[in-house]
Amino acid sequence: MQKRIQQILKQESQAIINIPVSESYEKAIEQIYKAVHIDQGKLIASGMGKAGQIALNIATTFSATGTPAVFLHPSDAQHGDLGVIQKNDILLLVSNSGKTREVLELLDLCRNLCPQIHVISLVGKEDSPLAEAANVVITTGYPGEVCPLGLTPTTSTTVMTVIGDILVVLMMEKIKFTAQEYAKRHHGGYLGQKSRSIAKG
Repeated sequence: MQKRIQQILKQESQAIINIPVSESYEKAIEQIYKAVHIDQGKLIASGMGKAGQIALNIATTFSATGTPAVFLHPSDAQHGDLGVIQKNDILLLVSNSGKTREVLELLDLCRNLCPQIHVISLVGKEDSPLAEAANVVITTGYPGEVCPLGLTPTTSTTVMTVIGDILVVLMMEKIKFTAQEYAKRHHGGYLGQKSRSIAKG
Protein backbone atom coordinates (compact mmCIF):
# COMPACT_ATOMS: atom_id res chain seq x y z
CA MET A 1 0.00 0.00 0.00
CA GLN A 2 2.83 2.41 0.78
CA LYS A 3 4.17 1.96 -2.73
CA ARG A 4 0.74 2.73 -4.16
CA ILE A 5 0.49 5.85 -2.00
CA GLN A 6 3.85 7.01 -3.35
CA GLN A 7 2.59 6.43 -6.91
CA ILE A 8 -0.52 8.52 -6.25
CA LEU A 9 1.52 11.32 -4.67
CA LYS A 10 3.89 11.31 -7.65
CA GLN A 11 1.02 11.48 -10.14
CA GLU A 12 -0.68 14.33 -8.29
CA SER A 13 2.61 16.21 -7.91
CA GLN A 14 3.43 15.80 -11.60
CA ALA A 15 0.02 17.15 -12.55
CA ILE A 16 0.72 20.29 -10.54
CA ILE A 17 4.15 20.72 -12.14
CA ASN A 18 2.55 20.33 -15.58
CA ILE A 19 -0.03 23.10 -15.09
CA PRO A 20 0.37 25.36 -18.15
CA VAL A 21 1.82 28.75 -17.23
CA SER A 22 0.79 31.55 -19.57
CA GLU A 23 -0.05 35.24 -19.77
CA SER A 24 -3.64 34.28 -18.92
CA TYR A 25 -2.79 34.56 -15.22
CA GLU A 26 -1.66 38.15 -15.61
CA LYS A 27 -4.76 38.98 -17.66
CA ALA A 28 -7.01 37.37 -15.07
CA ILE A 29 -5.41 39.31 -12.22
CA GLU A 30 -5.68 42.59 -14.10
CA GLN A 31 -9.35 42.01 -14.90
CA ILE A 32 -10.23 40.96 -11.35
CA TYR A 33 -8.29 43.93 -9.98
CA LYS A 34 -10.10 46.37 -12.24
CA ALA A 35 -13.55 44.91 -11.57
CA VAL A 36 -13.18 44.62 -7.80
CA HIS A 37 -10.59 47.14 -6.64
CA ILE A 38 -11.16 49.93 -9.18
CA ASP A 39 -14.80 49.62 -10.25
CA GLN A 40 -16.02 48.37 -6.83
CA GLY A 41 -17.60 45.20 -8.16
CA LYS A 42 -17.00 41.68 -6.88
CA LEU A 43 -15.73 38.33 -8.07
CA ILE A 44 -18.45 35.74 -8.60
CA ALA A 45 -17.17 32.16 -8.73
CA SER A 46 -19.29 29.26 -9.90
CA GLY A 47 -19.17 25.62 -10.90
CA MET A 48 -21.11 22.37 -10.50
CA GLY A 49 -20.33 19.35 -8.34
CA LYS A 50 -16.72 18.98 -7.22
CA ALA A 51 -15.67 21.90 -9.45
CA GLY A 52 -18.29 23.98 -7.67
CA GLN A 53 -16.73 23.13 -4.33
CA ILE A 54 -13.39 24.36 -5.66
CA ALA A 55 -15.07 27.56 -6.87
CA LEU A 56 -16.54 28.06 -3.40
CA ASN A 57 -13.12 27.62 -1.82
CA ILE A 58 -11.58 30.11 -4.24
CA ALA A 59 -14.31 32.67 -3.50
CA THR A 60 -13.98 32.41 0.27
CA THR A 61 -10.18 32.60 0.10
CA PHE A 62 -10.32 35.71 -2.08
CA SER A 63 -12.74 37.32 0.38
CA ALA A 64 -10.50 36.51 3.34
CA THR A 65 -7.56 38.18 1.60
CA GLY A 66 -9.06 41.50 0.59
CA THR A 67 -10.84 40.78 -2.69
CA PRO A 68 -14.63 40.55 -2.16
CA ALA A 69 -16.01 37.40 -3.77
CA VAL A 70 -19.09 35.21 -3.58
CA PHE A 71 -20.05 31.75 -4.77
CA LEU A 72 -23.11 31.45 -7.01
CA HIS A 73 -24.57 27.98 -7.51
CA PRO A 74 -25.61 27.53 -11.16
CA SER A 75 -28.91 25.88 -10.25
CA ASP A 76 -29.82 28.43 -7.57
CA ALA A 77 -29.05 31.17 -10.08
CA GLN A 78 -31.99 29.95 -12.15
CA HIS A 79 -34.27 30.39 -9.15
CA GLY A 80 -33.55 34.00 -8.28
CA ASP A 81 -29.99 34.05 -6.99
CA LEU A 82 -28.86 35.51 -10.32
CA GLY A 83 -29.92 38.82 -8.79
CA VAL A 84 -26.61 38.97 -6.90
CA ILE A 85 -24.89 40.00 -10.13
CA GLN A 86 -24.15 43.69 -10.71
CA LYS A 87 -22.71 45.48 -13.72
CA ASN A 88 -19.14 45.80 -12.41
CA ASP A 89 -18.78 42.18 -11.29
CA ILE A 90 -16.55 39.58 -12.91
CA LEU A 91 -17.20 35.85 -13.31
CA LEU A 92 -14.83 32.97 -12.60
CA LEU A 93 -16.40 29.81 -14.01
CA VAL A 94 -14.87 26.43 -13.16
CA SER A 95 -15.43 23.29 -15.22
CA ASN A 96 -13.02 20.47 -15.98
CA SER A 97 -14.72 19.51 -19.25
CA GLY A 98 -15.55 23.09 -20.18
CA LYS A 99 -18.98 21.95 -21.30
CA THR A 100 -20.96 21.57 -18.07
CA ARG A 101 -24.54 22.36 -19.06
CA GLU A 102 -25.50 24.24 -15.92
CA VAL A 103 -22.39 26.43 -16.08
CA LEU A 104 -22.95 27.30 -19.74
CA GLU A 105 -26.57 28.15 -18.97
CA LEU A 106 -25.39 30.36 -16.12
CA LEU A 107 -23.05 32.19 -18.47
CA ASP A 108 -25.91 32.90 -20.88
CA LEU A 109 -28.12 34.13 -18.04
CA CYS A 110 -25.39 36.40 -16.69
CA ARG A 111 -24.71 37.96 -20.06
CA ASN A 112 -28.44 38.47 -20.60
CA LEU A 113 -28.56 40.38 -17.31
CA CYS A 114 -25.20 42.18 -17.68
CA PRO A 115 -24.03 41.95 -21.33
CA GLN A 116 -20.70 43.59 -20.58
CA ILE A 117 -19.65 41.23 -17.78
CA HIS A 118 -16.18 39.74 -18.15
CA VAL A 119 -15.63 36.01 -17.77
CA ILE A 120 -12.58 34.04 -16.67
CA SER A 121 -12.83 30.31 -17.28
CA LEU A 122 -10.84 27.73 -15.35
CA VAL A 123 -11.07 24.62 -17.51
CA GLY A 124 -9.33 21.39 -18.35
CA LYS A 125 -9.92 21.65 -22.07
CA GLU A 126 -9.05 24.83 -23.95
CA ASP A 127 -11.06 23.67 -26.98
CA SER A 128 -14.37 23.70 -25.11
CA PRO A 129 -17.54 25.83 -25.23
CA LEU A 130 -16.77 27.52 -21.91
CA ALA A 131 -13.23 28.39 -22.94
CA GLU A 132 -14.40 29.76 -26.27
CA ALA A 133 -16.99 31.98 -24.57
CA ALA A 134 -14.60 33.42 -21.96
CA ASN A 135 -12.54 36.62 -22.04
CA VAL A 136 -9.64 34.87 -20.30
CA VAL A 137 -8.92 31.13 -20.26
CA ILE A 138 -6.81 29.39 -17.63
CA THR A 139 -6.24 25.70 -18.29
CA THR A 140 -5.31 22.91 -15.91
CA GLY A 141 -3.49 20.79 -18.46
CA TYR A 142 -6.34 18.28 -18.25
CA PRO A 143 -4.45 15.66 -16.22
CA GLY A 144 -5.68 12.10 -15.91
CA GLU A 145 -7.46 11.33 -12.65
CA VAL A 146 -5.75 9.16 -10.03
CA CYS A 147 -9.15 7.56 -9.49
CA PRO A 148 -8.70 3.91 -10.58
CA LEU A 149 -11.80 4.27 -12.76
CA GLY A 150 -10.49 7.47 -14.33
CA LEU A 151 -13.81 9.09 -13.47
CA THR A 152 -13.91 10.63 -9.99
CA PRO A 153 -12.65 14.24 -9.86
CA THR A 154 -9.38 13.82 -7.97
CA THR A 155 -6.31 15.10 -9.80
CA SER A 156 -8.42 17.62 -11.71
CA THR A 157 -9.66 19.19 -8.48
CA THR A 158 -6.14 19.18 -7.07
CA VAL A 159 -4.81 21.31 -9.91
CA MET A 160 -7.88 23.58 -9.82
CA THR A 161 -7.22 24.22 -6.14
CA VAL A 162 -3.59 25.06 -6.84
CA ILE A 163 -4.56 27.45 -9.63
CA GLY A 164 -6.99 29.14 -7.25
CA ASP A 165 -4.16 29.53 -4.74
CA ILE A 166 -1.96 31.06 -7.43
CA LEU A 167 -4.60 33.66 -8.29
CA VAL A 168 -5.17 34.53 -4.64
CA VAL A 169 -1.46 34.92 -3.90
CA LEU A 170 -0.86 37.06 -7.00
CA MET A 171 -3.75 39.32 -6.04
CA MET A 172 -2.56 39.62 -2.43
CA GLU A 173 0.80 40.77 -3.74
CA LYS A 174 -0.77 43.19 -6.21
CA ILE A 175 -2.92 44.92 -3.59
CA LYS A 176 -0.15 44.66 -0.96
CA PHE A 177 -2.46 42.91 1.47
CA THR A 178 -1.19 43.12 5.06
CA ALA A 179 -1.58 41.17 8.27
CA GLN A 180 -3.46 44.18 9.67
CA GLU A 181 -6.05 43.90 6.91
CA TYR A 182 -6.21 40.13 7.32
CA ALA A 183 -6.94 40.53 11.03
CA LYS A 184 -9.89 42.82 10.25
CA ARG A 185 -11.48 40.07 8.17
CA HIS A 186 -10.53 37.06 10.29
CA HIS A 187 -11.26 37.78 13.93
CA GLY A 188 -11.88 34.29 15.29
CA GLY A 189 -9.74 31.24 15.84
CA TYR A 190 -6.03 30.60 15.67
CA LEU A 191 -5.52 32.52 12.43
CA GLY A 192 -7.31 35.56 13.83
CA GLN A 193 -5.09 35.52 16.89
CA LYS A 194 -1.96 34.96 14.81
CA SER A 195 -2.76 37.74 12.34
CA ARG A 196 -3.39 40.22 15.17
CA SER A 197 -0.09 39.22 16.74
CA ILE A 198 1.75 39.77 13.45
CA ALA A 199 -0.04 43.10 12.93
CA LYS A 200 1.12 44.33 16.32
CA GLY A 201 4.70 43.45 15.40
